[in-house]
Amino acid sequence: MTTRATELPLLEAPLIGAKACCAPADNGSAGPSAPMVALAGVPNTGKSTLFNALTGARVTMGNWPGTTVEVARGVWKTNRQEAACDCDDCECGPEDGRLDLTLIDLPGAYSLDPQSPDEALTRDLLLAGPVEDRPDLTVVACDASRLAACLYLVAQLRENAVPVVVALTMLDVAGKRDTELDLPALSRRLGCPVVAIDPRRRSGLDALATTVRENLGRPAAPARPVPADADWLVLDDDRFTWIAQAIEDGVSGSGGSLRTVSDKVDRWVTAPVVGPLIFLGVMWLLFQLTTTLAAPLQDFLGGLVSGPITDGATWALTAMGLSGTWVEGLIVDGLIAGVGMLLTFVPLMALMFVALAVLEDSGYLARAAVVTDRLMRTIGLPGRAFLPLIVGYGCNVPAISGTRILPNAKHRLLTALLVPFTSCTARLTVFVMMGAVFFGPYAGTAVFGMYLASILIIIGVGLALRGTLWRGEPIEPLVIDLPAYQVPTLRLTASVTWTRLKGFLQTASGIIVVTVAAVWLLQSIPVHAGENFGEVPVEDSVYGAVSSAVAPVFAPAGFGSWQSSSTLIVGFVAKEAVISSWAQTYAVAEPDDSATPGDLGSAVLATFTESSGGHPIPAALAFMIFLMAYTPCVATLAAQWREIGPRWTLFGVAMQLVVAWTLAVATFQIGRLFW
Repeated sequence: MTTRATELPLLEAPLIGAKACCAPADNGSAGPSAPMVALAGVPNTGKSTLFNALTGARVTMGNWPGTTVEVARGVWKTNRQEAACDCDDCECGPEDGRLDLTLIDLPGAYSLDPQSPDEALTRDLLLAGPVEDRPDLTVVACDASRLAACLYLVAQLRENAVPVVVALTMLDVAGKRDTELDLPALSRRLGCPVVAIDPRRRSGLDALATTVRENLGRPAAPARPVPADADWLVLDDDRFTWIAQAIEDGVSGSGGSLRTVSDKVDRWVTAPVVGPLIFLGVMWLLFQLTTTLAAPLQDFLGGLVSGPITDGATWALTAMGLSGTWVEGLIVDGLIAGVGMLLTFVPLMALMFVALAVLEDSGYLARAAVVTDRLMRTIGLPGRAFLPLIVGYGCNVPAISGTRILPNAKHRLLTALLVPFTSCTARLTVFVMMGAVFFGPYAGTAVFGMYLASILIIIGVGLALRGTLWRGEPIEPLVIDLPAYQVPTLRLTASVTWTRLKGFLQTASGIIVVTVAAVWLLQSIPVHAGENFGEVPVEDSVYGAVSSAVAPVFAPAGFGSWQSSSTLIVGFVAKEAVISSWAQTYAVAEPDDSATPGDLGSAVLATFTESSGGHPIPAALAFMIFLMAYTPCVATLAAQWREIGPRWTLFGVAMQLVVAWTLAVATFQIGRLFW
């Protein structure tokens, strides 16, 4: 494949970024006077990869003003021309050679005719919103291997004289399909600059920055002429004709007429019967490898927390004369036992995020949407609903927000009610610990079983809701572009993994520390007169009393002990806190050796054996089922409250509790007949 640099003539005009401030603001922007550049494009064109490559870690998420749609903002640091910054107190001078831009990652959109709230935001921001809120320039990411599908959006932007730069991605895929691109000819036909880039390998980004910088202050090219007073059908025909002419001038070769490797693989991966089996096999392998590889690292970190770290903290507190005080209880039995136990699962989370990044970067996850389309239709949802549901297996909060990609309001509501049944990574830490304690070498299979059970619960609840509240709702066909399979790059995989792991730790750390402190405080307050604060057995504390009052509810499920019910109460705040609260409970419950938290796994096994009447395995399965199906966390409830309102959120909470308790009881009562 051959490409040549764009030669579109440049217009003389002052740089609009002449007052750009070099010091980035704290809200993910480059400053109030910095130019704003929007990044748009159809889904699966590498837009998000490009955004991450341009902004690095300088990214924040937040709702766009006046909407509930969440977008990503980032600081794009580009090489700066002389005198590009005239801030009086700016520390970066001309020698820094940098111009900071605020980059906005718009939701993926096939056109500016909105079919969902996400696409409506893209349309409003680029065309319909106040002029002062519109970007100074829009970069449209276009897949060079399927250019025709990407240029419809460009055609609409050009009709409205929006300043546009086209960034061509996937050129390696286009080359394998015997497609050659003449960028100057394509640029002339489109009436805007065209730049070839590869965001996965960070190539072409400097050329893109230079092109954006050169065109920021220049007047947009004259609007693309369209037939006067044309109806939508005539206008559509005109756009497709314009696209065909652009491709005829700028693209040559077979254009994908050859059968590619992706086509051959998809014959099996998306097949009606083989496809779902491959999907289940991939998921099983993912969990098996993750749990197996993480186990040695978890054991090492667990020994580090319970040994040197705990011993060092105890020695330091003793040296300061705080041994035996409430301070030692808070630090050793609270923070170290609780937070430290959670940190032992960091290797597991990292491996899981690596695996998901590889599946995503390779192009397989898009095929998973095709495989599950028939299943989605069974429960009354379009295939596109699979995308927010699969996001839910990472975290339920962005998955709830992701329901905005669905154009039908009732489909968004149903999906938002089903998302909490997807097993997020916070639950994964508990599943892994329970799997290791109760299932030994079959821990990976046990964890996979929980995810399979999650899918079955979603199907069952979806069928129930479709047969009652959503009876007769029409289902739209699945329309999705399948990107070509690619070999994942080490740099991109590492970047995505670190971003997600950092986000998990940032979110979990604050919640866990607050929760651990609250649990320790409740465990330190006695319920009986004559007992001192911080010196009370856990079962006689406020924490133990409340847990004991709730415990009988779970007796039919085999885990009706106060130790188990207490973790579920804490888990309502955040599932990450389940293990931390367990670690605290068993550490505080051993006053003879309070410096060490003890063997958490053995303590949990003993508790379940006693509460289940000698049937710990079905009791453990029932506990895991309940943990997966009941209300995920307060953050998810807040997201639901925002998206579907208080009435449906409360309905969802009640439904989740009923489903979770019913399934847990059924699991134990049936399971104890066999174990």
